[in-house]
Amino acid sequence: MQEAITDFRGALRRLYFGQTTVGRSWRIGLLMFDVVTILYFVLSATLPQLESYPRLDWAIGFILLIDYGFRLTIALRPARAALDSTAIADLIVILSLFAEALIENLGFLRVIRMLRLLRSYHVVKDLRETFSWFKEHEEIINSAMNLLVFVFMVSAIVYVIEAHLNPDINSYMDALYFTVTTLTTTGYGDITMTDTMGRGITIVIMVFGVALFLRLIQTIFRPSKVKYACPDCGLNRHDNDAVHCKHCGNTLHIPTEGEWQ
Repeated sequence: MQEAITDFRGALRRLYFGQTTVGRSWRIGLLMFDVVTILYFVLSATLPQLESYPRLDWAIGFILLIDYGFRLTIALRPARAALDSTAIADLIVILSLFAEALIENLGFLRVIRMLRLLRSYHVVKDLRETFSWFKEHEEIINSAMNLLVFVFMVSAIVYVIEAHLNPDINSYMDALYFTVTTLTTTGYGDITMTDTMGRGITIVIMVFGVALFLRLIQTIFRPSKVKYACPDCGLNRHDNDAVHCKHCGNTLHIPTEGEWQ
């Protein structure tokens, strides 16, 4: 029995970490599934029309449960792996997918599934290791991911806290609208926070959200690093105004357009 369990764990490890064709195909399939489920959860929280497909939710929950069990099986320390923030978020999402049979508040359940966005960091990491395009645009992708996760997660918090307190917030889309207008400092004023908790969340959105938004703009139009391979050590990311390689000290001749970036 123990030998069969060991063989099973070995087979799973080859799927999740091996460099065989089957292993790579398995991981790419999981990546695509993660991308699709994240998009589905975001859309289902904003589009009421998607609430009429409980069987699809159960099917996704079943697949996530299998993947969750496999990941714990191959972990060197399953208890520690189960306490990882991403694993806890996945477990909450799985429970919310099966809870539809017992709980009628589908809007709340679908907002809870925004926790699946935490998986997007692992998805981007895996995509970067699998596809060169993601590696080449790593800074922009990371900045965009930080902003998107912040916006959708904060919108979920706004909806959960304010849905029963603020008459202007009746859906996740209302919360998302409020978050975006606050983050962009547009502030139409049609949705405002009147309670202490709501105003505290608004401050967080303005301070951290604007900082993440500006960071994304800076990354797109003014990258913090220049890609240029050092002829001696091969280090390929340097400061915009670098004259010498920080790794080996070799003189660099980074092509410029005649002005500071």
